[in-house]
Amino acid sequence: MRGLYAIIDPEHCAGRDPRVIAAAVLRGGCAVLQLRAKTLDDAAFVTLGRELAQSCRAHGVTFVVNDRVALVDAIGADGLHLGQNDLSLAGARARVGSHVMITVSTHSLEQARAAERRGADGIGFGPVFATRTKADADPVVGLSALAEVCGLLRIPVIAIGGITLETAPQVRLAGAPFAAVISAICAAADPEVAARALHRELLGPEPSSAAPPEGGR
Repeated sequence: MRGLYAIIDPEHCAGRDPRVIAAAVLRGGCAVLQLRAKTLDDAAFVTLGRELAQSCRAHGVTFVVNDRVALVDAIGADGLHLGQNDLSLAGARARVGSHVMITVSTHSLEQARAAERRGADGIGFGPVFATRTKADADPVVGLSALAEVCGLLRIPVIAIGGITLETAPQVRLAGAPFAAVISAICAAADPEVAARALHRELLGPEPSSAAPPEGGR
């Protein structure tokens, strides 16, 4: 599996209903959809999360929640994403069980390797480019560091931070199977079109259907 890792954040939806944005993104296409909503209370988060989880199941898309370890079961999420300052990986695993995928944000090769050793199912790595969706963003790591991490780790890497349609090819060529995107889809005039273009770009060019030439003819 590879492609667009779409993050739906109500704070970045330009005043639009996040359900509408998520539905458009799912029509456009993505591999994973994550709900990130720092300011929603638990009840509102569960309500929104359940709706998005159901929509993701209907589209065969993996659904992940950000941070809210205690709400994973209530929502029925497929995965949980943790930041460096959230509950430890071991603590989260004890809460959600082995059937839930857990990924961890990392910002250096050392953090990436540590997450793999501790049993993460995947990592986010970045910010690869400068980002405006986090006020306290870590320093930019760049494409070279992304390529190094992708080459050394055995678990999937999700490139994070400032990724757009223009920079997506560089992320794909660096070896990242996934790229997390917030603003380029949530704030897009047409999130469906934006998601479709990003997902296709991250999947890479389709193999040619033309038959190879025979012999010297």
